[in-house]
Amino acid sequence: MIISTLSFACMNALVKHLTDISAFQIVFFRSVSSLFFTFGFLLKNKISILGNNRKLLVLRGLVGVTSMSLFFMATKYLPIGAAVSLRYMAPIFAAVFAVFFLKEKIKWFQWLFFAMAFAGVVILKGFDSDLDAYGLVLIFISALFSGLVYIVISKIGKGDHPVVVVNYFMVISTVVGGVLSIGNWVNPLGIQWPMLLSLGLFGYFGQIYMTKAFQIAATNQVAPLKYVEVIFTLLLGVLLFSETYTLYSLLGIAMIISGLVLNALYKGKNR
Repeated sequence: MIISTLSFACMNALVKHLTDISAFQIVFFRSVSSLFFTFGFLLKNKISILGNNRKLLVLRGLVGVTSMSLFFMATKYLPIGAAVSLRYMAPIFAAVFAVFFLKEKIKWFQWLFFAMAFAGVVILKGFDSDLDAYGLVLIFISALFSGLVYIVISKIGKGDHPVVVVNYFMVISTVVGGVLSIGNWVNPLGIQWPMLLSLGLFGYFGQIYMTKAFQIAATNQVAPLKYVEVIFTLLLGVLLFSETYTLYSLLGIAMIISGLVLNALYKGKNR
């Protein structure tokens, strides 16, 4: 999980660095470079590329590319550490959606943890005037759609191989990102080429090692470690982009992550 979070943090830093490349063009490169790995895996293991739950797989791809595009857009307006922290509000939205679509129940303890996370958001925005309002709107909508991704994947269940699910996501993201970037395409120069192609590499290894972590250890052991990505991203933001965070900003981020980690531990313990 540590390798996974470091991979995602490196991908976030690359996205932040590519300021003159549009979000949709970044989505295109992030996705098309991952197809090499996903198609290769499916063909090597003779797994059906089309899958079984095709409508749900397409829906997962559309919801996922919406969330990813909005996140990449938000990074152009927010410090990368704050953007990643706020995107992790997705499990809260997923829990609320699960009540309506999956008929799951939320314990009152979990509502306390969610309240802590939301209080962190209020502190983060209320005491940090440098946070861009437009960026906040983008990242919250991104988190909402990310929450929907969890619901769709739950609906898919074990009916399709995980790489099939990821492959649909990458194919749809490649098409959507490519089409929507036609109008404002920027030809990459020099080092931008390996940086753009590395997005898929870091994203793929982030997904693979996260999956392996959940396969070999208990959920309550590894799930909280997912939020180490925020720490890695914060450090990269400070070191590479000279981002600064006030004490109130750090307090808000700490409350967000603490609330979500406590929720993950509680769910893991119950399971």
